Amino acid sequence: MLNEPMAIIIVSTLIIVAALVPLIRHRMKRKRAKLLRRNSEIWSIGLYEGPDPVTLSPHPDVTNPILKAEDITDVPARFVADPFMVRKDGMYHLFFEVLNSNRETGEIGLAQSHDLKTWTYKGIVLSEKFHLSYPYVFEHEGRMYMIPECAKSDAIRLYEASSFPSRWKFTATLIEDNRRKPPLLDPSIVYHNGYWYLFSYARKLNNLHLFISRELTGPWKEHPSSPVFTASQSFARPGGRVIRHDGDLYRYSQDGLPRYGSKAWAFRITELSPERYREEPCHGGPVIEEGPAAWHNAGMHTVDAHQLENGRWIAFVDGLEDKRKAN
Repeated sequence: MLNEPMAIIIVSTLIIVAALVPLIRHRMKRKRAKLLRRNSEIWSIGLYEGPDPVTLSPHPDVTNPILKAEDITDVPARFVADPFMVRKDGMYHLFFEVLNSNRETGEIGLAQSHDLKTWTYKGIVLSEKFHLSYPYVFEHEGRMYMIPECAKSDAIRLYEASSFPSRWKFTATLIEDNRRKPPLLDPSIVYHNGYWYLFSYARKLNNLHLFISRELTGPWKEHPSSPVFTASQSFARPGGRVIRHDGDLYRYSQDGLPRYGSKAWAFRITELSPERYREEPCHGGPVIEEGPAAWHNAGMHTVDAHQLENGRWIAFVDGLEDKRKAN
């Protein structure tokens, strides 16, 4: 027969176990759902075109997607996303996130094309111990730079091509995150009237922050109009390159509602100076969104737009396929 202290211990243990069972089951259910979603939702990269950077549709002469996880040959890839392109020496150089499924970490890959139709994967060109994505690549004064998202490093970091397009070196920390604040995601930069401006998204707060500097490498400070958006899941997170069109600047935002990566919007920047910032939404609805084709049947969230010599625009985009929709 159990003594009283032992009985109390056993009863207490049974009560604790009974209370924990629903919690454990709930966590296991969430884990299974997350695993199912991870295996079912796959990003790939496509090409759109149109008369201007906010009126875009699938390119009629290209078979989309132009790049997918199966094209990655040097690492096991779960998906490819976040495309950014620069054209140099007659070649289209496309940089993008490769989610390395062994490391569960993003790395930056490169593909090249002469005609926008046929793409050749060249390999991983930038890898760090922390996650990389959103490889915002640009040229300034003949030098090639990249600002990838690397929030896991607690900083916004600048890289320069030591041998373009395949070798990149860390150059400077532009903004070091204060650990008391949410990390800054998807940094998007533009040079305008003698100043550099950099947009970035504070997760959890859902704020769009704006920074300014005279020099690319800094010092950077927060703009007087920052944050541009507060508590917005639809319009605060950058969704691609800041571009110029007919004398105006435009920025894209990725919509996190009703789910992450559902669509992207465009905004025309009406005033950008060291003292003031204003913008207005472009009419006509989202620039990109889910569609009937399987490769983007669940969403789209990045736009990298470029104007061609004939005046038409092309845009590198990514699409989310939910394989469960086909069942």
